[in-house]
Amino acid sequence: MPAPKDVITVKGAITESLPGMQYRVTLESGRTILAHLAGKMRLYRIRVVPGDTVTVEMPDEKSERGRIVRRL
Repeated sequence: MPAPKDVITVKGAITESLPGMQYRVTLESGRTILAHLAGKMRLYRIRVVPGDTVTVEMPDEKSERGRIVRRL
């Protein structure tokens, strides 16, 4: 299923790994959000550790949550 057209894609860095495949991500703008791994990343067992640069999809600018879609 393709991603919705109204999502915002931003880059950030993993700062903390939390239980349940949740991560704290600091965005380029300096904000910190809570993000989870996208389904394809879980399926292919892409590992994400603190310090990694990632791409995050968010529904809007003010959202406090997001989905990690790519490790850079």
